[in-house]
Amino acid sequence: MAEKATEEIRVIKRGKSHAGHHGGAWKVAYADFMTAMMAFFLVMWIVGLSQNVKSAIAGYFQDPVGFMKAVESGKKPFGVSGLDSGGMGSKKGDQVQERSRLEKTKQAIEQMMAATPEFKNVRKYVDIKLVSEGLKIDLLDAQESLFFDSGSAKIKPATKALLGRVSTELKKLSNNVIIEGHTDNRPLARSDGYTNWELSADRANSARRVMESAGLRKNQIDQVRGYADTHPRDPSNPAHFSNRRVSIIVVMNQGADPIDSTSVKPSNKTGDKAGLDPANPLGVDKGVGH
Repeated sequence: MAEKATEEIRVIKRGKSHAGHHGGAWKVAYADFMTAMMAFFLVMWIVGLSQNVKSAIAGYFQDPVGFMKAVESGKKPFGVSGLDSGGMGSKKGDQVQERSRLEKTKQAIEQMMAATPEFKNVRKYVDIKLVSEGLKIDLLDAQESLFFDSGSAKIKPATKALLGRVSTELKKLSNNVIIEGHTDNRPLARSDGYTNWELSADRANSARRVMESAGLRKNQIDQVRGYADTHPRDPSNPAHFSNRRVSIIVVMNQGADPIDSTSVKPSNKTGDKAGLDPANPLGVDKGVGH
């Protein structure tokens, strides 16, 4: 009995652990942070995409099932352009569409000239073609000065009318325009220091003023260039009158198409289509000035 009375009773109290209640809170906060960062970078990525791709993304969220069915069948979902085998927003697809628009503009200008009696005499001296830069319109001089007074930057009335009608078509486009002036290699018979450099630049600027007054959008004309005789149309005959010309270039927004790069080489062809006189195909100079 005495041994039982002296036996000690010990009570051990353990501290309560909070790990079970608060141990995973940081994981939730970290997951929220990562989700927010992912959403941020996703938004930044979308902002930098082309309008075609943005439309495709919007179309997917509007109808995911229909979108995927269209993709799997090889069709362009929701009529979105630029979704081809090269990837969404393909630059090549944009180039094709833009060149198609420039081709329609080319046809519209050609039809306008054909339907306007006033341009009957100058029609064959206007060369319009698609080149790597975009759409190029050359006003090619004839044996006698056709678009400008001889040796001068003064535009003839028919030229003003023609440039005005061309501007009506070009102002419908979003593309910038470059205007170039060119001469042949015969020096001007002047003693005041006025050369082919000044003449080519002045003729390009004269065309610019007419086209701006005819309605080209503000800042649509990006550059005015004067090349004198340094870029002849007919390099084999730099004195030929067809080298005297004003070129209007509608520049591609999507950049040059390498497939068409050969079209920018100077032409050596003769005949009406190149703006040469069929009665004088070798371009023999008969004393007519610039």
